[in-house]
Formats: sequence, structure tokens, C-alpha cells
Amino acid sequence: MHLCNDPALPQQRGMAFLPMENGIALSYRIFAAAPQETRLPLPPSASPAPLPEPVPEPAHRRSRASGRITLQDVADAAGVSPMTVSRALRGERRVAPALADKVRQTALRLGYVPDPAARALASQKSNQVLVIVPLLSNTLFVDLIEAAHKVLFAAGYHLLIGVSHYSPAEEEQLLRAYLPMRPAGLMLTGYERSAGSAQLLAASGTACVHLMELHPESHPPAPRYSVGFSQADAGAAMTEHLLAQGHRRIAFCGAQLDARVMQRLQGYRQALQQAGLADPGLEILSPERSSLALGAQLLEQVLQLGGGVDAVFFCNDDLAQGALLAANRLGLSVPAQMAIAGFNDLPGSAQMVPPLTTIHTPRSAIGAQAATMLLQLVQGQPVAQPRLDLGYHLVRRASS
Repeated sequence: MHLCNDPALPQQRGMAFLPMENGIALSYRIFAAAPQETRLPLPPSASPAPLPEPVPEPAHRRSRASGRITLQDVADAAGVSPMTVSRALRGERRVAPALADKVRQTALRLGYVPDPAARALASQKSNQVLVIVPLLSNTLFVDLIEAAHKVLFAAGYHLLIGVSHYSPAEEEQLLRAYLPMRPAGLMLTGYERSAGSAQLLAASGTACVHLMELHPESHPPAPRYSVGFSQADAGAAMTEHLLAQGHRRIAFCGAQLDARVMQRLQGYRQALQQAGLADPGLEILSPERSSLALGAQLLEQVLQLGGGVDAVFFCNDDLAQGALLAANRLGLSVPAQMAIAGFNDLPGSAQMVPPLTTIHTPRSAIGAQAATMLLQLVQGQPVAQPRLDLGYHLVRRASS
């Protein structure tokens, strides 16, 4: 333990820093009685030094523990109640615009910075919403977060963003770090998580909406809120499209192998089984992160399979884009020699040569609708469709 003592203070004070826990430094302030002052006798001829002039107290009070300007300081300076200050700074409409502007100007002049943790503890409410996504390097999740932010920000809420890197253990660490902050609500990607995360969510009682996937039960015993589409149905739809184009040896290339990729694989398998063309030897699955470079490598593995593979369904567009670039480099004619299809309709897919056939997923709509649903839960309003299916559509382009 490291103590920082300030000898200028009338009491002996120190700040104790505890070890980092889940990325959060825990600290507390120590107060101890000052030691007794020992006075030495003055010589007979000496007279005591004159006392310094008293320093007037500042017009506003600061928190003794932190030295920060408090909500009460702003209220006193603005001549309003602390509740009015709180409402004005949150942007609530019940405060008259002129008064709200006066409060904001006063807070700015004093240098007041709201303490979200203290606000949550005092009111049992928070204006923060935690969203956990697998990656921020994937445009899909960036679009989703941007749409959710617009809805929540307009309602006075702010996003806390966590990145799990497709790891249930990492997601659990994020929940342990953020749930003590008492967020107003949660937005989590899919339903695949650790037992520890499930226990944390159940114990917290925090409103939660799941993204990109639909709850497997249409009518679960207890409400499970989700906004997304059927990944399996979308995978089947792409496979059926390739079958309709006359392709019979259709390979599937998957990466990352998260729950949504495996659901697309399930749809691919079902479509081929129904057509009597299922062949497990045409499935190439890699645990590596999806990328253009990996897509090129997977195409080369497909070409080594032999047996006249005439189409490839890639689980994500970046893989398919990398495969198209590799096909051009190898002199492989697409779709004459081999059709190539992707998933998610990411930026650049329409500009590939040839343009990429893919499944368009409504990620912006998912973000906006999930945020709207979460607001309804937080505000105690009924949710008409706890399992909101926004669908998908197949985008037919020249690569198939």
C-alpha cells in the first residue's frame, strides 16, 4: 500500500491505492488525527509573531473528500434546488429553457463535472447503457453501435462500449467491471456466454436486449428480449440461391466460428440435405479471425479439394472479397468456373470485380430497434414484440 501524505493539511491524510481489479483501480482516503503539537517556550524578550490575516472562504463549497465542485455548489450559485440542477444538466424538458441555460452556464463557470457513479448510487438510476460487441474493426458492429447511439443519446443516455473479441471469458470480465456502475440497461451480442456471465446478469436484474440473433424459443417461459434475424434461414437462402443457379458442388468456408457463423453453416447443411447433395468434405472451417487474407487462403484450399467444386459460400464478406481478389490473381473466372458468395453486404462488396452476391443484414435497424426496445424496458413500458425479427434479403450480383 502506498500512502501519499500532505503535510500542509491540518489533518494527516493519505490516499491508499489497492491493486488493479478488472482494470479498475480501487482507492480510498484515509483520515487520522493530527499529532499533538509541541510548543517551545519563548525567550523572555521575544514576542509572538503576528498572526496572518484570515483568508475568506470561497463563495462555493467543495467536497471535502475530493476537492471537487458539488451539485449543491451549482445549486447555491444558480439560486435553484439541487434537483433542478440535476434535471437541467440531464436535459429534461420539465426545466424552462432559460433556467436550464442559466444552470449550465453556472456549472461551466464553476467547473462542475457530474459524477455518474454518485448519481447512480443516489438515485438508483443511471443514464449509461452498456453495449458489448465482439469487435470494433468489423463495420457491422460499428454501424449497429452508431444507430443505437443516435436513439439513446436523444433520450439522454450514453453508451459504455465493451469489446469481447468473441471470448465468453472476456465478456464475463467486462460484465464484472461494468455492472457495479449500475448501467440503466445492457445490449449484448447473441446468446452464447459463460455460466458466470449468466449468473451476473440474473443477479443484476438489469434490463437486457440481445442483438443480431433471435431467442431460440418463440415463446420462452420468461421474456427474453432480442432484435435480429434467423442466421440459419439466411444461410439456407444463400445456399438455395446457388442451387437455383445450377451449382451442385457447393463448398462452405467459415472463420471465427462464433455462434452466428455456425448457425449459417446449419442453414447451408439443411439446404443441401434437402437437395440430396450434402457432403461434409466440402466444409472448410477455420478458427482464425475473418479477413481478406484468410479468404484468399481458404479459396486455395477449396481449389485443392478437387471434385469439380463449382460454388463457394463464404460466411462473411471480407472472406469472399479476399477470395475474389485471389481468383483474379490466379486467373480463375468467376462465376464461369466458380461462383462466389458472401454474407453481411459489407462496404466494398458491390465494387468488387465481379460484384459480390451476398446477404444484406439490417445492422443499423437492429441497433436502432434494440435501443428503442431497451428504452421501453427501462421506462417500464410494455414491449409488443420481445422477439423482433427484422429479416434479411439476398443481394444477387454478378459473382454468382
